[in-house]
Amino acid sequence: MMFPDREPIIALATANGRASVGILRLSGKGVLQISRALCSQDLSPRHATLLSFKDVRGDLIDEGLAVYFPNPHSYTGEDVLELQCHGSVAALNLLMDHCLTLGKPWGLRLAKPGEFTERAFLNGKMDLAQAEAVADLIDASSALAAKGAVKSLKGEFSKKIDVFLNSLTELRALTEATLDFPEEEIDFIEQHDVFNRLEKILLNIQEVKRATQQGSIIRDGLTVVLVGQPNVGKSSLMNALAGDEVAIVTDVAGTTRDRLKETIQIDGIPLHIVDTAGLRDSSDRVEQIGIERTWGSIEQADLILHLLDASKGNAISVADKELIAQIEVRSAHRVPIRMVWNKIDCAQAHYQNDAKQFYVSAKTGLGLDALKKELLQVAGWQPESEGGIFARKRHIEALLSAEAFIENALRLLKEESSSIELAAEEMRLAQDALSSITGQFLPDDLLGKIFSTFCIGK
Repeated sequence: MMFPDREPIIALATANGRASVGILRLSGKGVLQISRALCSQDLSPRHATLLSFKDVRGDLIDEGLAVYFPNPHSYTGEDVLELQCHGSVAALNLLMDHCLTLGKPWGLRLAKPGEFTERAFLNGKMDLAQAEAVADLIDASSALAAKGAVKSLKGEFSKKIDVFLNSLTELRALTEATLDFPEEEIDFIEQHDVFNRLEKILLNIQEVKRATQQGSIIRDGLTVVLVGQPNVGKSSLMNALAGDEVAIVTDVAGTTRDRLKETIQIDGIPLHIVDTAGLRDSSDRVEQIGIERTWGSIEQADLILHLLDASKGNAISVADKELIAQIEVRSAHRVPIRMVWNKIDCAQAHYQNDAKQFYVSAKTGLGLDALKKELLQVAGWQPESEGGIFARKRHIEALLSAEAFIENALRLLKEESSSIELAAEEMRLAQDALSSITGQFLPDDLLGKIFSTFCIGK
């Protein structure tokens, strides 16, 4: 359904601040008339026209290009005008104010976050998964993440969902057709191989779910928290992983008094490394606040690296045993812990990694490759699955729901006293779950929440 008569909106489509070029975008009813008033001429569709932009007194604001995109062949499906000029904050603000003045008769207003893309979705220019990929592409923190977002933007994820929906629609039709002939329903189900076809859909959904989980790793990464006694080398390890001096390193215990966070990439996967204050009893109020924040980071972590000093031997101290117990309680045994023995360059004994203990030197870099490999393994990253589908949490939850509903339908069809009607209902619920991914079935309040996370102007 198209909505070409919505009130016009305007926003800065480029980042706010000084730049070589700045772009203002307008969309909606009345944009053609606003364009004529601003440009003093009719613009050729989809052609850039060099113009002088002047205010109501005829004073020059700036020179630049104007491009008019008539509906429905535009980003939003509405009439769209893009004004490209120099990226001066002052000039862009003057031009926007002038446009708002010219657009008053048509109700021109500032756009809300994500409103251009929301209109593109409502006007059928893209589905919801593609719309979300726009924001994911803007926020991509790695080349791998950008590639994944582009795939979703092109509709690769949506096409897979559409295949599932079409298959389920066909099976529902076959299944519900038997309700009028209850004495023949079992033969009918067997004749059309409904059970096996539904099982195949389930296997395909599970395969896509695994791909989305890989895509989620690319998108969100892993939060890794460094903890340990003061002066065991947490800041040094953070610097070594980041490849830069992001944390202050001294021999003075308690140098790090607050959390430091740095995002690094390993094989294109973002890892959010959090260096924390050393956990100890302290009378220093500032350090106490840092220690409390450390516990807050531990509770939100995906992985905890517990650092110990290998130069003092390989026996775990009573204080560190107590620390491990506290971490397990605080994280409700939810967060995996890896013990990292640092300063092996100063140690006398030879150390060998095992499943949960790693030996490194943050100073020389020895052992860091094995630790990085472990970080990726804990994240669940599989290098061979670079075709992972870029997905959000809600997409994965929808796939899990669809998987559960189809499993219920299969169970009902398999039982001797099976209820075809109940199985058909489970298939319908699976369809609804899958449809929420592309936006065919979605509550209005969730739609508003999704687009509110977008930047203004997109």
